[in-house]
Amino acid sequence: MLKKIILKLSRSLIKLFLPIIYKILVKLKVNRRVVNFLEEESYFSNKNHNFSNIIQRLLGKDKILALDVGAQGGFNSDNFFPSKYNIFFDEILVEPIKSEAEKIHSKKYVINKGLWSKKEKKKIYILENRLGSSSMYEPDVDKFSLHNIKKAEFDNYTVTRIQEVNCDTINNLLKELKIKNLDYLKIDTQGSELEILHGLGDYCPLLIKIEAHIFSMYKDVPSWHKLLNLLYERNYVTIDFKGIGRHVTRIPVEADMIFIPNFNSKIGREKILNQKKKFVSLMLMFGQINILKLIMNKLNIQDREISNLQDLYFN
Repeated sequence: MLKKIILKLSRSLIKLFLPIIYKILVKLKVNRRVVNFLEEESYFSNKNHNFSNIIQRLLGKDKILALDVGAQGGFNSDNFFPSKYNIFFDEILVEPIKSEAEKIHSKKYVINKGLWSKKEKKKIYILENRLGSSSMYEPDVDKFSLHNIKKAEFDNYTVTRIQEVNCDTINNLLKELKIKNLDYLKIDTQGSELEILHGLGDYCPLLIKIEAHIFSMYKDVPSWHKLLNLLYERNYVTIDFKGIGRHVTRIPVEADMIFIPNFNSKIGREKILNQKKKFVSLMLMFGQINILKLIMNKLNIQDREISNLQDLYFN
């Protein structure tokens, strides 16, 4: 009882002093920096949890099969979910730049080719001063100002060479490897996400993480609404949206988005229930606690330990 009173009093005091603190931050011209820092810390607050014991209990000896497309630096190189959970995955890593693919080590496969909507050869525009921004699409200097790219940084986005790479579809690639089910799909390919998804075939991952370009800095990248439409047509819903990149607008230029099967549809519910242990494990790894508990309640998935978890993001 005393704890609740103290918490209530603390929140009241914070509400009282926040407007004053904010005015000071505005005067010091650091208000956006502070807000951005707090937003980032809040977004990843569930990393303070460690769900390893729960996940181990759920999975046993099973592994989650992941396809990481654009795997420069290795699996989960951006630590979007805590690296302590990497041990629960078998990963297939796709990296079209040969020099980068040779640096990657994987428990399962490293594929040195590109992915596309069909089997064909494509050009990749390589930015050796900023390899992570290499793309199947050519950078467009006229759009740099929107991304707050200063003239002094233009050399980082200069195409240093163009390489032809063999491309294939996800469907063909996984069929060749005799893989029947894909659990987790991550695509970060600087604009090629839509084309790659068109090659998904019959595979239906339990969780998809995609980088969507709202204002792309590359020429002829398809509008991001087409990406959303395709996934919704494939019976997915988005449950997370994290803006990334510097920009001059009040909306993100790019966003990391998470999609899961539509739990409000029969097909989506069946997909989740058929692989419920892997689905629950993935949702825990990505810190999606509140929505996970709601879905478990809707689908009558019982787990007392998970039902008692607290989502720190909403604190």
